[in-house]
Amino acid sequence: MERAAGSAEAPHEAAPLLPRPPAPSSGPCSARCALALLAHGALLVAYALRAALSIAIIAITGGSPPSGNHITPGPRLPQAPVYNWSAETQGIVLSSFFYGYGLTQALGGYGAGLLGGKLVLGSGLLLSSALTLLVPRAAELGVGVLVGLQALLGLAQGVIFPAQYTLWAKWAPPLERSRLMNIADAGCTFGTFSALLVAGIICQSLGWPLVFYIFGGVGCAWCLCWFLFVYEDPASHPWISAGEREYIVSSLAHQGSSHGRSLPLGAMAKSLPVWAIAVACFCTDWLFYMLLTSMPTFMSNVLHFDLREGCFFLRTSGSGTSGAAASEPLAASLGAMEVRVPRSLLCRTGSFPPCPTLGTGWGTSWLGCWLISSWPGMLLPSVFLVVVPYIGSSSTAAVVLLTLALTIISMTGAGININHIDIAPRYAGFLLGVTNTFGIIAGIIAPTAVGLLVSQDLQEGWRNAFFVAAALNVFGLIFYVAFGSGTVQGWAREEPAAP
Repeated sequence: MERAAGSAEAPHEAAPLLPRPPAPSSGPCSARCALALLAHGALLVAYALRAALSIAIIAITGGSPPSGNHITPGPRLPQAPVYNWSAETQGIVLSSFFYGYGLTQALGGYGAGLLGGKLVLGSGLLLSSALTLLVPRAAELGVGVLVGLQALLGLAQGVIFPAQYTLWAKWAPPLERSRLMNIADAGCTFGTFSALLVAGIICQSLGWPLVFYIFGGVGCAWCLCWFLFVYEDPASHPWISAGEREYIVSSLAHQGSSHGRSLPLGAMAKSLPVWAIAVACFCTDWLFYMLLTSMPTFMSNVLHFDLREGCFFLRTSGSGTSGAAASEPLAASLGAMEVRVPRSLLCRTGSFPPCPTLGTGWGTSWLGCWLISSWPGMLLPSVFLVVVPYIGSSSTAAVVLLTLALTIISMTGAGININHIDIAPRYAGFLLGVTNTFGIIAGIIAPTAVGLLVSQDLQEGWRNAFFVAAALNVFGLIFYVAFGSGTVQGWAREEPAAP
């Protein structure tokens, strides 16, 4: 079987008859690299917006899940209310984003194929940024209103990823596809960890409502850059060089034009490579979204991280698991130990050249390609999750393992996503929307399952949550290796062969 990500670097079967011109410079001054950086920023903002509540909920609930639903004044921030939500309620609030997120995946991919990826992606990001500004008011009105707002936020963000892949089907030459898309997708991981770094400090210093006001404002500002500097295809770009335009257009000539109003739904439904991607999306996204939405709570309640330090300082002498204790100034804790997650672990390491945001170091291209194109990318996070419950009091090791698991699984997701363009470039956006819906279903179930498991017993609940995620990930790996492919399918060509 051809590897998913590796096929992105190999010539396609239906290569153009005429020789392609040499590739012009692919450095930061090229139009396609500029698009990768702009998409990186858009995904950074999008993931920061969706991670904001996962981090701020520690301050919103006072760090502990007491019973009842009444509002009490915050112990350290009188202007920021504290809502006494149970663990189950917190799980429902965190998973409500995915109720809407799963509904617009396929619709976003289909709409991007008709209206253009630039418009659909930019509109989704702008709407989700505006809705983020309303989160504090929604929390004040009640859990039901907040759940509804999070579902609307998910509806808005659901179109972003499929629209991005519709754009890349027009912009990314096959020999550069993995590199460009990994630069863009690095925004997902960097956005999540940027939120981890910044949101805790904002909660402690300014109050948790400012997290949503600042993040939402930054998102609206970035949308202005998106609409001003992004173009739908090389032909419409006013500043692209003639050589680069010719190179991109000629390298993509074999894949055909974007899809029309009709789609080969029957052939898609019977395609094993499509199902391989769908199953892999469900299994890897279960692990990814479990860590994305629940890791801040685990770090606070189990590892006793200090919220004031952006979840990067660990108390080793505290005896309680309450948020009040976990958010005490580090200086007040005798014998406290400072733990800093290596900055190099915070970037998606599949990009080449090394991640432009965080520089060189651990993120080398060969390691990223090795991880996203072979079994270690899905197996290693499972191993890390199984080990975490057995490392005893070494919270430093737990942080490193969880960080590695989240980083590697997000890199693996990038390789799986590229596989959509490999097997069906004309329908890449729509297919990604369909298969990503399977991942969203996992995103809906995983936080709620964690909340239910943890509510029974803190230590045993987290251990079971890690084991379930690891087992699912191994199953997804086996299925993907058995049935995945990296070649363009017959039903995805401009003129499909007669049955």
